[in-house]
Amino acid sequence: MRSLNISEDAINQVAAKEQRELERREKAYRGDRPPLELGDRIVILVDDGLATGASMRAAAIALRQHNPKKMIGAVPVSAPETCNSLQVEVDEMICSQTPQPFLAVGLWYDKFDQTSDEEVRDLLEHSVDQQTAQNV
Repeated sequence: MRSLNISEDAINQVAAKEQRELERREKAYRGDRPPLELGDRIVILVDDGLATGASMRAAAIALRQHNPKKMIGAVPVSAPETCNSLQVEVDEMICSQTPQPFLAVGLWYDKFDQTSDEEVRDLLEHSVDQQTAQNV
């Protein structure tokens, strides 16, 4: 960071902004539902692809604190070195394709739109409805 002349204050400001965004999304997506108990579960982390792997690495580190039975990372496309490096963060890492050169995740999709908050809420609500129906 020093070589890029980025101050610690600037880094702290960005970190605080990202923390607020994480909290906003958690509230928007979870609603009143409590966090899942992961201690006896196999957790599968899925991403649309890995360039640096920073988001999956952060998720794996956060989830590891909840002691899942097993953690699996799964992506359709990844930079080869990123796929290899994430194998130490999860119990199993599945990368369907690791093309050389990789360049960027979006290049491997015909359509690469962002998922809206509304779409995420709808999918989670559908999942909850399906789980409730199975338990009845």
